[in-house]
Amino acid sequence: MSEAVRNLEPKEMWNNFADLNAVPRPSKKEEKVIEFIKNFGEGLGLPTTVDEVGNVIIKKPATPGMEDKTTIVMQSHLDMVHQKNADTDFDFATQGIDMVVDGDWVKANGTTLGSDNGIGVASIMTILASSEIEHPALEALFTIDEETGMTGALGLKGGLLEGKILLNLDTEDDDELTIGCAGGIDITAIGKYEEEAPSSDQKGFKLILKGLAGGHSGMEIHLGKGNSNKLMNRLLVQAASKYDLRVSSVDGGGLRNAIPRESFAEFVVPEDQVTDLSNWIKEQEAILKDEHRTYDPDMVLILEPIDLPAKILNSEFQGKILRSIYSCPNGIYRMSPEIKDLVQTSNNVARVIIKDGEYSIQCLTRSSVDSEKADLAFSIQSAFELSGAEIVYGGSYPGWAPMPDAAIVKILGDLYKEMYDDEAQVMACHAGLECGIIGTNYPDMEMISFGPNIRGAHSPDEKVQISSVQKYWKFLMETLKRIPAKN
Repeated sequence: MSEAVRNLEPKEMWNNFADLNAVPRPSKKEEKVIEFIKNFGEGLGLPTTVDEVGNVIIKKPATPGMEDKTTIVMQSHLDMVHQKNADTDFDFATQGIDMVVDGDWVKANGTTLGSDNGIGVASIMTILASSEIEHPALEALFTIDEETGMTGALGLKGGLLEGKILLNLDTEDDDELTIGCAGGIDITAIGKYEEEAPSSDQKGFKLILKGLAGGHSGMEIHLGKGNSNKLMNRLLVQAASKYDLRVSSVDGGGLRNAIPRESFAEFVVPEDQVTDLSNWIKEQEAILKDEHRTYDPDMVLILEPIDLPAKILNSEFQGKILRSIYSCPNGIYRMSPEIKDLVQTSNNVARVIIKDGEYSIQCLTRSSVDSEKADLAFSIQSAFELSGAEIVYGGSYPGWAPMPDAAIVKILGDLYKEMYDDEAQVMACHAGLECGIIGTNYPDMEMISFGPNIRGAHSPDEKVQISSVQKYWKFLMETLKRIPAKN
């Protein structure tokens, strides 16, 4: 852990971020960070509770002179995306993040940084611990499992919170005020298949596709970054049409909310086709690098000889499953006709595993229109049912409908203009924020989201801008002073 991070300003916040990042906190494995935040609240002598799903709520009275202000909820999620480079030796379940300062940015060594949403968590911790920051009565809500199902927000019951304004600190551009977001649903195609032995005159190979940038499958889906699963599948389908290629296994991607960066396939080809196949792979590498030169300039294809695999896919199933993946929609499905430049509906083919007689293809479908989300989900279902797959749905959560006329939206829009002599970008986003889910049990709560500049979230290139954190912090401090009086 770089001590340079602890010396950044504002020091209290960065030190809380460093303390938080020393605690392993991958999604679905948040026991340690729940205990960390619980102990933090109790150590301050503040009322602290952990609800039945693991969300932590810490309440703090208003500072003197702010008692007449509306009670606010400050909300961030405790978990982080656990992605690392293939050559990075790191265990997210046991290790803290190794952070470095690089100019105006804080990064991690070969892994995700956890600034999504650790900066928000650290900000709330700093306010809870401070005896100098002015604020109204506040309820700190630390949710779990935002990144892989939003089960924390989904499990949050009504009646636990009294606040009428929610400040979500999970936006990744410091000039944006987010007032709406997409909903999502997890789609998984699963099944089994018959294997057979390859013939003895075939040679085994492993094809490695790596070096793609990856990133957030909501916030960056519009950039057209390469999806390693779709690109690998494209190569396998085209190669199988030219050569007697038979697949043994495919393993690509990682988490549903991350654009996949790497994919690995093992296969066999007849010995007399090896030279032609090798030359063809080199040609395809040049083609793909040219197609994706803007965002994925470091893409590479590596063809390595391996021992002859014991089993390969039977020919009929290979054709069906590869074409099903080929036909599965990926990327933007529809742009919003009402909101300029907003992706309305998309899909991310996040994970492909075909191995040892079983397969699983995992997607995350997002949309701000529930009916369109269902339509795209059925399109994906249809593609895989044609190959005999079973479709499993899960992790469905609603979108957050924008309320541009809410009082807190005008207050913060005016504040941004006053502080920076510029208009904030009041917008909806294609990422999944928890506000819509929380709002189902707290329908009268006004909500808004903001945060500092974070780039490369959900990938090992994740970084947070130091100067932007300072800008965001000043805006947050002034926001607390501008909370309106109780009705």
